Amino acid sequence: MAYATSPGHPQYTGNFIPEIWSGKLIENFYDATVLSAISNTAYEGEIRNMGDTVNIRTTPEITIQTYVKGQTLSVEQPDKAKLQLIIDKGEYFACIEDDVDEVQADINMMDQWSKDASERMKIKIDTRVLTDMLTDVSADNKGTAAGRISGNIGLGEASSPVALTKTNVIGSIVDLGTVLDEANAPEGDRFLVIPAKVAGLIKQSDLKDASITGDGSTPLRNGRLGMIDRFTVYVSHNLYKSGSEYSVIAGHSMGFTFASQMTNMETIRSETTFGNIIRGLQVYGYKVVKPEALATLVCTA
Repeated sequence: MAYATSPGHPQYTGNFIPEIWSGKLIENFYDATVLSAISNTAYEGEIRNMGDTVNIRTTPEITIQTYVKGQTLSVEQPDKAKLQLIIDKGEYFACIEDDVDEVQADINMMDQWSKDASERMKIKIDTRVLTDMLTDVSADNKGTAAGRISGNIGLGEASSPVALTKTNVIGSIVDLGTVLDEANAPEGDRFLVIPAKVAGLIKQSDLKDASITGDGSTPLRNGRLGMIDRFTVYVSHNLYKSGSEYSVIAGHSMGFTFASQMTNMETIRSETTFGNIIRGLQVYGYKVVKPEALATLVCTA
């Protein structure tokens, strides 16, 4: 089977099937990234190119009304609001498989490349998104005087971080939960993303094994560690870090939306050597939609 190539290049036939490889890449990416676990990824519409817009499905807010015996009920039509998300970011790769290497290879090079490309996409995209999320976290859910109601919960800030130890790490996680409670964030499906050093402190704390057996599951490929105080805990090496300070992120998936797709995957013959150039483009978009459903802790460990 021949595949379309750029004008002036010959058709290429072989084992590389763009549609299948594209599917592998995006599947591997979603298995590896923490973003799929901490965000609303339910979107309507097809992502074809950078600049496309998709509709994010959101949960309508139901009005609770006071009842008086014998009254006529007021029936509302819940607003099925759909948030528009612009797919305005993109990352690509381009590599060449030499004809000699293809003949001599005794392993499936394409499979290896798909796994490596997915992992590197994850690192690049996770780092960018987890950093940008911090900007839009509600002011009540961060800083040295956090808490919409209490206003006295210390979650640290730049140059004044919370110094985490094995003694106080669980208490700081509970503080994040309290801040979200005061913001009326749903208790179910909460997440917490921490760096490996903080995960190490949890394992040394009084919680010990309970920290990784809260859900009765073994660690997953996307970095899931376990459950603590209603949080599913994920370990990521891609959180924002400034010097020795980490920015831990907690919240509910309703607070953040993310959509991504591998839109271009193709192979062309190289003009300068004997080989096939394989290149792909992954586009994505993201947005904080409920700042009050997110919280952050600036800390050292």
